[in-house]
Amino acid sequence: MSIEIGILGADGRMGAAVIRAISDHSNISLGAAITAPESPDIGKDAGTLSGVKTLGIALTSDINDGLNACDVLIDFSAPKAAIDAALILSGTGHSGRCKAMVSGTTGFTRAEDQALEAASENIALLRAGNFSPGVTALSVLVELATEKLSTGWDIEILEMHHRHKVDAPSGTALLLGEAAAKGRGLDLVETQVLSRIGVTGARKDDDIGFAVLRGGGVIGRHDVKLANQREMITLSHDAFDRSVFARGAVSAAIWASAQKPGRYSMRDVLGF
Repeated sequence: MSIEIGILGADGRMGAAVIRAISDHSNISLGAAITAPESPDIGKDAGTLSGVKTLGIALTSDINDGLNACDVLIDFSAPKAAIDAALILSGTGHSGRCKAMVSGTTGFTRAEDQALEAASENIALLRAGNFSPGVTALSVLVELATEKLSTGWDIEILEMHHRHKVDAPSGTALLLGEAAAKGRGLDLVETQVLSRIGVTGARKDDDIGFAVLRGGGVIGRHDVKLANQREMITLSHDAFDRSVFARGAVSAAIWASAQKPGRYSMRDVLGF
């Protein structure tokens, strides 16, 4: 059975990459391409914009029409747009066939996170700070390492992305931080140290530190360092091609389209 995928944020870097990834599949197609009301690309063909053949799907800012034209929504937009989409999908007034959402949007506040979680009571909601299978495996390794190496081991997370990235730390860094906190039985919000300026004093035993680099065209580099007084372990991941995230998002969308309402992650998709 063919699956039609809608994209929220279709004219962004990741949106275009997802459209290209969809074009490589024979059993899925682009059903809707949704963008912001102020986008200059409204009305343009989504396929042409993404560098593939003309698809006959025009960019639109009408999210309701878009959600009625797809089976599952892939979201790479902004927090407000993502929440609006999730609330429409999970609302009693939504009668369209789209009942699943895969979101890679980052930068949510805690209140916004809670609003998304509430939406998962009525839709299949899969969220990931990173759709790379390699990063998913890395998060599993980080959780295991921080659980087994507990006493005396400090945790620091370093990430670097291209100069155009607007949020920090990255969603991937926070995903890895969550994995580290879970391994230690900690709450990341209570233990994360997002910046160090001036005389900060010595680090606390449970601190999970983050350091951020931005520059050039780096797609993504993440290092999780566990250090004690005598040695250090570095678990790392490098992304060489943005398509790895797009392909992972498409795989997640295919998987999510067949799931019952609930909260899911890439670990579920890969069977971890």
